[in-house]
Amino acid sequence: MSKQKQAQLRNSVKTFAGSDRRASIIQLLNTVLPFFLLWFLAYQSLAVSVWLTLALAVVTSGFVIRIFIIFHDCTHGSFFQGSKANRIVGTITGIITLFAFEKWKRDHAIHHATSSNLDKRGTGDVWVMTVEEYKAASFWGRLAYRLYRNPFVMFGLGPIYLFLIANRFNRKGARKKEKMNTYLINASIVLIYALLIWAIGWQAFLIIQLPILFISGSLGIWLFYVQHQFEDSYFENEAEWDYVKAAVDGSSYYKLPKVMQWLTGNIGYHHVHHLSPRVPNYRLEEAHESTPPLQKATTITLKTSLQSIRFRLYDEASRTFVSFREVKALLKNQKTNLKLNAGKTSFQEE
Repeated sequence: MSKQKQAQLRNSVKTFAGSDRRASIIQLLNTVLPFFLLWFLAYQSLAVSVWLTLALAVVTSGFVIRIFIIFHDCTHGSFFQGSKANRIVGTITGIITLFAFEKWKRDHAIHHATSSNLDKRGTGDVWVMTVEEYKAASFWGRLAYRLYRNPFVMFGLGPIYLFLIANRFNRKGARKKEKMNTYLINASIVLIYALLIWAIGWQAFLIIQLPILFISGSLGIWLFYVQHQFEDSYFENEAEWDYVKAAVDGSSYYKLPKVMQWLTGNIGYHHVHHLSPRVPNYRLEEAHESTPPLQKATTITLKTSLQSIRFRLYDEASRTFVSFREVKALLKNQKTNLKLNAGKTSFQEE
């Protein structure tokens, strides 16, 4: 795609940027209110059956994801026109989802500015090693990476680390505004949770809240993971990296059933979002449908997205993701060839 066409593509999507106050308020009402109602019903259902409570917790976790998308839009300044409104709503939704608004806003901005850039990995993204990096890594480096990429660790322990550690502590060198926002959100969470435990008891609170957080956290990590980890995903070194290609070719279109698309706030249109982060979530589908070049983005479904679990390393040579098994076979063949070449050299010397 030429630079001129890239500019035209970005400009065509920019027409969908900018919030609609009415649409934003409606989304707040049809997302936050049902969340609180479902949480209350989950508590009431404890008198009937704990299994009914868990079933309601699963549904509630879907609304937590939708609340996170509102939080996410606020960090981009796309949910409301004013920065103050975005900051207030972002902080409140951050309390509900256990995310520090200012901290995540900074990290996520870096993610957008460096997504798919092999020379600028490490902030706000999923850890990706190239095949060559993995081959050059120490035993402990490989072990750490294999553990990180293990589905049980990433989607099982990942939410625990995210909620209890990553989102609770400020980075070194954080500005005062960022620190104070994290402190405010942490204090609010402690206060609200303490009041709930006092009101309904710690057993009831844990039975309801833990499944909600764990399920929403696991699904949230999955959404973030799968939309940048697909077979033909775009990765490039700094010298060749291109923002538009990183957005359109390095982010997928996750085609989900309508109910799931609604609960996930249209985040499946991730290629549109990366191309123009100021497009609010409720206009992403419209932008996709109105822009033919975007419809050529890599499309994945619930079924095909499961293949991404085996994608562990990025191979710069073939420009695709490969599994640990494929790399193991490659390393084995290289060792065999080295031994054969060494044997030939010795024989020739004799």
